[in-house]
Amino acid sequence: MNDASALYLGLISGTSADGIDAALVRFADGAPQLVDALTHPWPHALRARILAVAQDETRLDLDAYGRLDVAIGACFADAANALLARNEPQRDAVRAIGSHGQTLRHRPAGEHPFTLQVGDPSVIAERCGIDVVADFRRADVAAGGQGAPLLPAVHAMLLAQPRRTRVVLNLGGIANITVLAADGGVFGFDTGPANGLMDAWNLQHHGRAYDAGGAFAASGRVDAALLDELLADPYFALAPPKSTGREHFHLGWLASHHRASAVAAADVQATLLELSARSVVDAIDRHAADAADVLACGGGVHNGVLMRRLEELLAPRVLSSTADHGVDPDYLEATAFAWLARQRLLGLPGNLPAVTGARGPRVLGAVYPAPR
Repeated sequence: MNDASALYLGLISGTSADGIDAALVRFADGAPQLVDALTHPWPHALRARILAVAQDETRLDLDAYGRLDVAIGACFADAANALLARNEPQRDAVRAIGSHGQTLRHRPAGEHPFTLQVGDPSVIAERCGIDVVADFRRADVAAGGQGAPLLPAVHAMLLAQPRRTRVVLNLGGIANITVLAADGGVFGFDTGPANGLMDAWNLQHHGRAYDAGGAFAASGRVDAALLDELLADPYFALAPPKSTGREHFHLGWLASHHRASAVAAADVQATLLELSARSVVDAIDRHAADAADVLACGGGVHNGVLMRRLEELLAPRVLSSTADHGVDPDYLEATAFAWLARQRLLGLPGNLPAVTGARGPRVLGAVYPAPR
């Protein structure tokens, strides 16, 4: 297939596990262009299982792990097929599916660093009839990197502006920033929690997967003592490159701060929102003080209370959505994994060592061929 006419399909479920994002992408001069996208829901029981494992509330034996890997892969295949069905005339033009999978553990430090994303790629290839590229993070970790974030290269292609420093802020379960420097340099890192803790607290107290519009947080007041305890976590003071996930910032971590049990539920939610906003802005102040504007993407752009608080703390910098710059904020991550699949098939690097800390550029991902 001529790559100039090929399409790629990207799949990801983030740390919040609030759905599988699927993006159909074409490329013009190497830059990704979104054709169509959707979010495929998780079955309720499977999502609960993912969150319990990711937060270390449930331990898996090998049989349970194998079953979960296949079940997640089947859901990823369903997401891809739902998007392909909506674009049936273009199915044959899809060269490959890039599947990030679902992160269950991310431990890029220590004697044996690792990162673990599940969702059996062979199941996706079999059920979709399209080659799959998956396992994007481990090659970077093997090279001494964090394995994350992997989006900054795409952020630079789509959103960099000459002679202007700007920050791209991804508000997923975890927040990460990409600094697009005025001199063309690119670096970035995970700042800490964004939606993940607020989602988990809202689910525990209201039975809903997320705090729609930030209403629960808006009903409470920030508890200054609890906020100070949370911000004292050593992760926030670490120098980049660094990355984190739900295995660190989860409800067990919150409960380890005894002040949390003495605060009303709504006040805890307000404090968690302030934690997300403050840790993001502190990171930008330290590492991108000359940034003129901040462009937000990810699910957090729909939390009006969080966005308003960020706007207040970031002033006089201008906060906007990537939508204002022609980039869909909900599907930028899935678009990036379509790009990473293309990079793998072209034999080109997918990581930025200045971001991840790897020893050098690496071709990321493994190919799982579809049945012929």
